[in-house]
Amino acid sequence: MACRNSCCCGSGPINEDNARFLLLALFIIIYLLCGAAVFSALEQPKEREAKERWAQRFEHFSQKYNLSKKDLNNFLRNYEEANVAGIRVDTIRPRWDFTGAFYFVGTVVSTIGFGMTTPATIGGKVFLMFYGLLGCAATILFFNLFLERVITVIAVVLKSCHERRHNKAVLPQNGRRVSEGSRAGGAGGGKGQDLAGWKPSVYCVMLILGVAAILVSCFASLMYSAAEGWSYLDSLYFCFVAFSTIGFGDMVSSQRIIYEGYATAAYRLGNFFFILTGVCCIYSLFNVISIIIKQVLNWLLRRLEAPCRCCLPRRGHHPHRHPRRNVVAPGHLRARRDPSIETDAINESETDTGRRMSGEMISMRDFLAANKVNLAIMQKQLSEMAIGHPRQSSSSSRQNGFSGGVGALGIMNNRLAETSVDR
Repeated sequence: MACRNSCCCGSGPINEDNARFLLLALFIIIYLLCGAAVFSALEQPKEREAKERWAQRFEHFSQKYNLSKKDLNNFLRNYEEANVAGIRVDTIRPRWDFTGAFYFVGTVVSTIGFGMTTPATIGGKVFLMFYGLLGCAATILFFNLFLERVITVIAVVLKSCHERRHNKAVLPQNGRRVSEGSRAGGAGGGKGQDLAGWKPSVYCVMLILGVAAILVSCFASLMYSAAEGWSYLDSLYFCFVAFSTIGFGDMVSSQRIIYEGYATAAYRLGNFFFILTGVCCIYSLFNVISIIIKQVLNWLLRRLEAPCRCCLPRRGHHPHRHPRRNVVAPGHLRARRDPSIETDAINESETDTGRRMSGEMISMRDFLAANKVNLAIMQKQLSEMAIGHPRQSSSSSRQNGFSGGVGALGIMNNRLAETSVDR
C-alpha cells in the first residue's frame, strides 16, 4: 500500500503522502461508523419514548380543548417560526439588542454557532456571509497565534528543566563536583552535543495542554452549574461542546435577562472569559493530538512497508535505501559532523540520514525541517504561481512527508524550532 515504487505487493506506485491520506480517510470512515453505532444504541430508545409521549400528549390536548389536529398543527408551526426568531416560552434576554448581537457575532467568528439566534432578514443573511468570511479567518489566525505562544512557553519551560538537570553536578573530580556539561566538554563534545540531541516529548506537551483544558472546564462548570442551575455533568458537557466549537445549541449560557443572586455583568464577563480561554486550549490540544495521530499513521505505514522491502533488491533498488522522511518518524542514526545547536538544524534538514529515531520524542529541529512551508511562504508561492513564475521546491522539501505544512502546525513547528535553536 505504501510502496513508493511499483512492486509485487501492489498494482502500482503509491506516494507516501497519498498512502497516509488514504489511511487517515479509512480511519475516519471507520471512526464515524463506530460512533454512529454507539450513539444509535444509546439515543434511539430515548427518541422513541419521546415520540410516543408527545403523541399521547398531543391527542389528549386536542380532545380536552376540542381542537382539530390540523388547527393545532398549524399553531405549533407558528410557534416554530417564532422560536427561530428567538421567541421562547420562558422570558429570556433580547436576542438583537447590542449585547445580544455581540454574543451572536462572537459565536459566528469563533465558529461555535449555537444556533439559538439566527438572522431572519435577507439583509442579515447576506451580511452574515461576508462578515463570517473575514471574521472566521481572523479568529482562526488568533487561535494559531495563541497556539504559537502556548507552545513557546511550554517549550521554554521544558528546555529550562532539561538544562537544569543537564548542568547538575554528577561526578567528583579532585575533590570538586563538576557538571555533566563540563565533563562532556572535557571529552571534546561540549555541552552543546547533549543539548543538540535533546527532544521534547509531544506527549508531555499534550499532557500539559490536556490538564489546562480540564482545569478550565472544571472551573467553568462550577460557575455554570451555580448560575444556570445545570447539573455539574451537564455543565461539563456544555463546556466541551462550546470549547470544541461544536455548538449544538441545546444548552446555551448567559441567556437570562437577570441572574438573581448573582452579579449579572460579572457572570457575563466570566462566561466570555471561560469560552475564549477554553476554545484556545481545546484548539491547541486538538493540534497536538493530530501530531500523535500522524505518528500512528507513520507507524502503520512502516508496518505495511516491511513486507514490500524484500522486493527492492530484485527490482534494482539499493537494499539499504533509506525511507523517505516524514514529520514525526525520522530515519536512521548518523554520526554528527557538527554537534552545535546552531548548525544541527541545517544538517538535519538537508540530509536524509540526519533524522534520528524519535520513538515517543520529537525533536524541535525535526519539526522545522519537516514543515518549512508556513502560511506566509504558501501565500508567496501562490502569488508567484499567479504571475507565472512558480517557486522551485528545494530538495529537502521534496524529501519530507509533510513538506506543505501550513497553518497551526506550521506555526507550532517553527516556534518549537526557534526555541530549540535560540537557546
